[in-house]
Amino acid sequence: MWQPDGVQTASTTALLRVMNERAVFAAVFRLGRASRPELAQLTGLSKPTVAVALTNLESAGLLRQTGSRAGSAGRSALLYEVRPEAGYVLAVDIGRAYVRTALADLVGDVVARVDDPACGPGADDLVAQLTRLADELTATAGITRADVTLAVFGTPGIHDEANGSLHLAPNLPGWEERDSLDRLAAVAGPAYTVENDVDLAAIGEATYGLGRDVPHFVYLHIGTGLGMGIVIDGKLYRGFRGAAGEIGYLPIGEGDPLLHRPGVRGRGMFESVASAAGLLATAQRFGLTGARSAKDVLDAARAGDGPARRAVEQEVEHLSRAVAGVAAVLDPELVVLGGGVGSHAGDLLTAPLLDRLGHLVALEPPRIEVSTLGGDAVLLGALASGLAAARDLVLDRAATA
Repeated sequence: MWQPDGVQTASTTALLRVMNERAVFAAVFRLGRASRPELAQLTGLSKPTVAVALTNLESAGLLRQTGSRAGSAGRSALLYEVRPEAGYVLAVDIGRAYVRTALADLVGDVVARVDDPACGPGADDLVAQLTRLADELTATAGITRADVTLAVFGTPGIHDEANGSLHLAPNLPGWEERDSLDRLAAVAGPAYTVENDVDLAAIGEATYGLGRDVPHFVYLHIGTGLGMGIVIDGKLYRGFRGAAGEIGYLPIGEGDPLLHRPGVRGRGMFESVASAAGLLATAQRFGLTGARSAKDVLDAARAGDGPARRAVEQEVEHLSRAVAGVAAVLDPELVVLGGGVGSHAGDLLTAPLLDRLGHLVALEPPRIEVSTLGGDAVLLGALASGLAAARDLVLDRAATA
């Protein structure tokens, strides 16, 4: 659409200013502390342009001066750094047994953390618990919930953005209702995102764990449920409906007979036999007595118990067939095992799993390694994704102001 020349010039100038400020801010964040000459060299912008961007970013409260550094000609150059308190990210991992929360400032330092036993699956109870935890975290940091730039909630299932609900999350009853996720705005304001917990674990692994510098890998969560986070070309792959990686529904193994009851769709065949509950049920079917959890089965297998070892062998068989199928389709370089079973059974699973894959895949199988992040994978992924988005948000708000 045609506009007067003055309007076009103003729009172009404003756009260039925003682009320059983003480039300078990103460069300061990358370097940690930087001078104007360093920023000019790194961004390719002129020193006067960098000076204007620094002034604007400092006025907006996003950067601050932090001392000086002597230059080659004896003159000192002012140094700038990102103001940590310019923004905050609230990360939440909603698990079946625990709710894990953390609050980080804009440079990624965790300023408060609280882990709390899950109070119950009801939506109202969960929102009340999350609100209480957010109040505790922000009070510790000396801020209020209104100061949180962005909240990231990691949950089981699939976030349906069209109607604001969760699908395939049987452990969170009530959240499958339309607009149910809107109530999360009461926790930390309207700026929030909802992500699949296993996808967040894959992001955490790519940012802080074994997936760093690995462009093609998958994160296999083995715990209360089964799921997979898929990273292709260094980016999380979500699929058409965000359901990529829901491998619990793979038709592998003889499933739980209860799955055949009419209306039962909460669990898939693979999950029913290879999850923590499936491992326990298999061990009990083989004759193991006294075990009340998957951990008991794993401990018994390490101690040489026959039924427990047979159950672990069956687990390896199920997992190997699933991973072989994934390898045939995606060709990942690395498979990271996580979750309650995956993180604590590496000594029982990795070598047998790799050996079995050698007989199932045509090419060399992917590396199999146990996550180094343990139970923090989801929370770290929420922080990583939230921090990247929060930095864009504070820049957008500064540009608008």
